Amino acid sequence: MTDYKVIEVKESILEDNDADAEVLRKELKAQKTCLINLMSSPGAGKTTTLCQTIARLKDEMNIGVMEADIDSDVDAATITAAGARAIQIHTGGMCHLDADMTRQGLREFGTEDLDLVFLENVGNLVCPAEFDTGSSKNAMILSVPEGDDKPHKYPLMFSVCDVVLINKCDTLKVFEDFSKEAVVEQIHKLNPNAKVIFVTAKTGEGFDEWIDWLRGQVADWKN
Repeated sequence: MTDYKVIEVKESILEDNDADAEVLRKELKAQKTCLINLMSSPGAGKTTTLCQTIARLKDEMNIGVMEADIDSDVDAATITAAGARAIQIHTGGMCHLDADMTRQGLREFGTEDLDLVFLENVGNLVCPAEFDTGSSKNAMILSVPEGDDKPHKYPLMFSVCDVVLINKCDTLKVFEDFSKEAVVEQIHKLNPNAKVIFVTAKTGEGFDEWIDWLRGQVADWKN
């Protein structure tokens, strides 16, 4: 017989976070601010995607971006130069944001006059998927060079996302083993309702569909 108890701390923390996230979502709904949690592995193109998005939407809605990183303020500087309000969140070594951390960032940021806020989550395909941030919707980016097998390897990430952007499609001629059909099939096996959009953030190719999707989310959130 052991002299100690084993406590499933992870489950308890996640349950508390889920409840907190739901409260935050209701607060943002009342404020009519749409929050998009954007996730991906490092280098998949989150910041470039946001810059392209800001360029297309900044004249019709007020946009803010919360940049979450373990360190540095490189991305926040890039977003500010692109024409959106930005704040940098340092996670103190943590590989994700949870609802309380997101709320702290929003409080410092000030979102009352913003129609659309992006949370650029810490770059990895594991931890960010486990924690509900209180966002209106979850989005993720998979870049072609990463390979079409990532839904098999990181199923939770693809399961929790409402939209998946397949980025760097200009490299398909180089990465010929990447199958667009296979990756869509794998994603929809995990998440039949996920919208899959093929884009190239550097050039803006395919962005009309992504921008229309965002417009729809903001409109729905205001109703």
